Amino acid sequence: MEHQFFKTAGISLISGSLLIIATMVMHPHGGNLEYLIKISNSIIITHALAILSIPIITFGFYGLTLKLLDARKTAILAFIILLFSFVAVMFAALINGLTLPYFLNEYADRIEQYKTAIDPIIHYGFAINKPLDYIFMAGCCLAIFIYSLIIVRSNTFPKWIGYFGILLIAFALFGVLTGFMFTNLTGFRVFTFSLAAWILSSAIILIKNK
Repeated sequence: MEHQFFKTAGISLISGSLLIIATMVMHPHGGNLEYLIKISNSIIITHALAILSIPIITFGFYGLTLKLLDARKTAILAFIILLFSFVAVMFAALINGLTLPYFLNEYADRIEQYKTAIDPIIHYGFAINKPLDYIFMAGCCLAIFIYSLIIVRSNTFPKWIGYFGILLIAFALFGVLTGFMFTNLTGFRVFTFSLAAWILSSAIILIKNK
């Protein structure tokens, strides 16, 4: 019965990761107000997928956390940090993925008339979104680092999964120190694809591990 639970958790991790990958592949580039209105349906769909992936992948990480529990129970700390980061990215998706298209479509037929007033509101939304992205990325990095340390120090998973996670965090830290922009679309894709690679690797091991 316990193995079936971990298998389900692993499948949830895989499903959530695939939804995240699909979201980033389909995510449209930004543009002027007219263009944003034109692609509003695409914006809504991609961000709805991102929001849908959150509870699915959270359940998967819950299973991973239970699998990695040791005497120190630090896996629970990693899970709490991860939940905090997921809340941040959910709000980011809600603001720029669902609220923004709804707001712009309200003025679709009179965009030129209200453009001067709308532009600062749009930029304010992007300004809110950026720190939420940073919270998400920092939280994910810290959580994955803790999970990876636990894996390296235990015999629950193959140690290469732990070293892989630590290497990804080192790569992200190097990117930050060298000025790589993780908050633009390209940078966010690099981050999420790297994150998905670690999650998929852990999910496969979680399913196979008995």
